[in-house]
Amino acid sequence: MDGLPVRHWPDGASAEYLAARERLLVAEKALLEQVRAVGELRRTLPFSTEVGPYEFAEGPLDLTADEPVVATTLADLVGPRSLVVYHLMFDDGWDEACGSCSMWLDGLHGVSHHLAQVTDFVVIAQARLPKIRAWARRRGWHGLRLLSSHATTFDIDFGAEDGDGNRWPMVSVFARDGGAVRHFYTTAMIDNSTDLLTPLWHLEDLLPQGRGDWEPSNSYAGPRATPAGPAGT
Repeated sequence: MDGLPVRHWPDGASAEYLAARERLLVAEKALLEQVRAVGELRRTLPFSTEVGPYEFAEGPLDLTADEPVVATTLADLVGPRSLVVYHLMFDDGWDEACGSCSMWLDGLHGVSHHLAQVTDFVVIAQARLPKIRAWARRRGWHGLRLLSSHATTFDIDFGAEDGDGNRWPMVSVFARDGGAVRHFYTTAMIDNSTDLLTPLWHLEDLLPQGRGDWEPSNSYAGPRATPAGPAGT
């Protein structure tokens, strides 16, 4: 399709709409270039600290069986490829995992078989392993590697938890530097930069009403009423 003209409006669009859409298209292209530039800048980061010998509990990849449970270290997880870790907000005292985290992982689970072509991906939560696996079965996260960091300092050390037990949804990247396992990158999913990790917000941004005040939940009673669109519609 390279070289073919791309039209961003239907036949019959008004001159007012075309002018406004052209201005928006310029801004959208500039945003895309900025996203690419930030990606290039991120790739220039040097490796951070060497990672300690964290030990996690892990069950079978098949969620239908919970045994055997094995001890898996972070060094075991980081092979010749980089490792992406999703820090799932799920305290051992909670009945459910974070609603936003669950929404993000629903999406990441959907593309996990594509992601597996270029990197390794795991989900680590502070809750004990049986609770994590039960929640994964409820969400349908079949095929994801799920690990428990319970009774370790992993979440605190990488900023996913503070000393008061407050938690944040985060993503971390680890890689081997020679024989050492090193930290490369961590960011909170609530930062603007990680809006790019889920398509949901961007689809909402296409709507006349935008994102509004909607927040993800682990269950929904039904669709919400649609706010009014642009003036005159």
